[in-house]
Parts: sequence; structure tokens; C-alpha cells
Amino acid sequence: MESRTSVPAAVRPLPYEGVWRFTAPAVDVSVPRARHTVRDLLRRRRVPVRDGVVRSVLLIVSELVTNAVRHAAVLSPEFAVEIAVGAEWIRVSVEDGHPYRPTALETDHARTGGRGLLLVRELTREAGGGCGVEHTAGGGKIVWAVLPLMCPVAVEPPGGSVTSPRPVR
Repeated sequence: MESRTSVPAAVRPLPYEGVWRFTAPAVDVSVPRARHTVRDLLRRRRVPVRDGVVRSVLLIVSELVTNAVRHAAVLSPEFAVEIAVGAEWIRVSVEDGHPYRPTALETDHARTGGRGLLLVRELTREAGGGCGVEHTAGGGKIVWAVLPLMCPVAVEPPGGSVTSPRPVR
């Protein structure tokens, strides 16, 4: 007789939890494609995430992929995007094979670019998340950002009044 061990309901992942990864060539057209792929994934998986968090995640994807295309393509003709969704958070990471470890640049109002990581850092901080850079075993890097599915601060809708966030479950 076989014994079947069932996993307690509290341990089972929620239907939207998981990790998804895709690769793309380090070319300009990959930026909107990566953003659309992530947006479609969140919709298909029915991740219970506020619109403001989705906008932040998509902006972060755009910034991180743009950095991989602009700054890493010489040594890394392909990059990987990974989306990990937990019960209460979402993690976006972009991995490339270039060893240069970027830092969030200080604001320079005379420059038209170079503020992507600064923007990512501020978006994640304001939402109660975090971001960072890690080296890979192969000599490249992973730039990542984590955001809570629920924004911990008050949300101001287009109408102008401030409301407290409510659980989305």
C-alpha cells in the first residue's frame, strides 16, 4: 500500500507564485519587448498587484534592460530577465555577462541620461522594497529590484484624494 503525503495548504504556493526567465538579444527592440512580456506575464498569472506597482515594475524592467543593451552588449550580446513572484512581493532581475558593476548615479540636471538606476533605487525605496547588484559566477552581473505587491504608503488616485491602500486579495 502506498502512502501519499499531502502538502498542508499553508505551504502550497499561491496560484500566481513562481519564477519565470527569458533571454533576449541586447538590442534596442528588446526593451519594449521585455516590458510587454513582463506585463503579459503578470496579467496571465493574475498576480494581485496594484496598477501603480505594475507601472513601477514595468519602468524598472525598461531601465534595467536599457542598461544591459546600452552598456553591456559589447561583452554580452544576450541578457536574461527573471521575474519572481511571491505571496507578497515581486522581484525583477536582469542578468548580463559584462563585469562592470553599475552604481546609481547622482542627479546631474545637465545630463539627459544616466539616471536609470537612480530612478530604480527611488522607486523601490518609496514602495518599501530594495534593489542591488550581484556578481555572477561567470563574471557577469545581476541587477535586481524587489517591490511589495501592496504599496505600504498612501496612494493618490487621479481624482486627487488620498486613500489608504487596501488588501488586494
